[in-house]
Amino acid sequence: MKLDMGSMMKQVQKMQEDMAKVQNELEKKTVTEESGGGMVKVVANCKKEIVSITIDEEIAKSGDREMLEDLVVAAVNKALQTAGKMAEEELGNVTKGMLPPGMNIPGF
Repeated sequence: MKLDMGSMMKQVQKMQEDMAKVQNELEKKTVTEESGGGMVKVVANCKKEIVSITIDEEIAKSGDREMLEDLVVAAVNKALQTAGKMAEEELGNVTKGMLPPGMNIPGF
């Protein structure tokens, strides 16, 4: 099988363009995760940035600072994990068949 360098370069260029487009779109896609039965809700975008945190008034007034901190950490971690998985899937759709098995994109 003979490799056509021109064709290969076009494929690489298209993949780069598609990846740039997907990365821009990832900023607009969000996920919402919660902890404490919904007492803390975190929204993150798929660039792994926290967009918002909502804390139920009842837990905020409880005075249990340690529990509140734990709930925030749990919700943030869940949101970042979910956002990361979504980003991997989106970028994986672009690179499907282009990258050797096991090779992934750093940072995602």
